[in-house]
Amino acid sequence: MIKLVNVSMEIGNKPILKNIDLDVAQGEIMVIIGPSGSGKSTLLRLMIGLLRPTAGEIWIGDREISRLGEDDLNIIRRDMGMVFQYSALFDSMTVGENVAFGLRQHTNMNDEEIAQKVQRNLRLVDLEGREQAMPSELSGGMKKRVSLARAIAVKPQIVLYDEPTAGLDPIMSNTIDRLIATTRRMLKVTSVVVTHHMQSAFNIADRIAMIHEGQIIEIGTVQEIEKSANPIVQQFIHGRAKPKQITHGRAEV
Repeated sequence: MIKLVNVSMEIGNKPILKNIDLDVAQGEIMVIIGPSGSGKSTLLRLMIGLLRPTAGEIWIGDREISRLGEDDLNIIRRDMGMVFQYSALFDSMTVGENVAFGLRQHTNMNDEEIAQKVQRNLRLVDLEGREQAMPSELSGGMKKRVSLARAIAVKPQIVLYDEPTAGLDPIMSNTIDRLIATTRRMLKVTSVVVTHHMQSAFNIADRIAMIHEGQIIEIGTVQEIEKSANPIVQQFIHGRAKPKQITHGRAEV
């Protein structure tokens, strides 16, 4: 469903991603992990065409998108949804209007059909009856759920998630994890999830890819990542800092 071939990305002559090769199968949940600044979110923006790679190819289904014009990209994006790190809701719109936004832009549904679709999607994310609420009235977790409802409203084939559990407490993080898994099961979507929250990664992933300094250094199932012999992977998944030097017999970090 998604294929990156030798993708590199530079911003202001600074290398962000280097020679990325990645395949995401149809219906798979691929989780991307890595330190802050390693290029995880850049990878998502390349997949949805918000950025263009410096080199390489990005395939969505049978279309190579890296050199497409904006009109052609918009056609591809109709089959994609994205849940942004900070929800990216329209503050001046109600919850219902936010969820309906893509339906009004990309379908010929009438008002009654849109209202029914909005209601169904809000029910899916446990926010039934909140159509008239404003984003300012919602908690962070509720905003993430509205963002997910909006992303799946147009029945996408692919959903991209940028740090979906960032800033949430463990209970709400588990709720978001459950919704990601439920969305895959019910809608058969292909999912790519960027996160630094390892418990979420282990909860939902079919496979995990780790980016370090702009390169994928390990990819595998949850079990394979947990047993990785790569010390950088082990340091990251267990939250350990790498010792920098030894002073008076002790590691300084």
